[in-house]
Amino acid sequence: MFTLLALLAATAADPLAGTWRNAADSVRIRVAPCRGEPGMCGTVVSASDRAKADAAAAGTDRLVGTPLFRGFERDEDGAWAGTVFVPDIGSEVAGTLHLEGRDTLVAEGCLFAGFGCKEQRWTRVAAR
Repeated sequence: MFTLLALLAATAADPLAGTWRNAADSVRIRVAPCRGEPGMCGTVVSASDRAKADAAAAGTDRLVGTPLFRGFERDEDGAWAGTVFVPDIGSEVAGTLHLEGRDTLVAEGCLFAGFGCKEQRWTRVAAR
């Protein structure tokens, strides 16, 4: 019981926690403390048929339930660093997350040592 209460308190206190949608609202993720590993994770909770088809074409058969963000931990500058799974290419890349205000989450992933970087903005749908 104490562990559940601690988890709920940590979730409520973390500004990343909540449900977020991408710009096209084709994918929604829930960001919460990771289960079984340190940091924050973002797991797909809904996806459009097209997003599911694009992911399946790259080898991700079940997009809903797939963690896109894993092991994100906050650094001293206020940014989070971890791993981003890109279902469209079926690969994991090093990534960062940061908030712009309370309701915009900016995710950036780079293919290799700062090269081939891409940014995606997520809008808060609901706080957890």
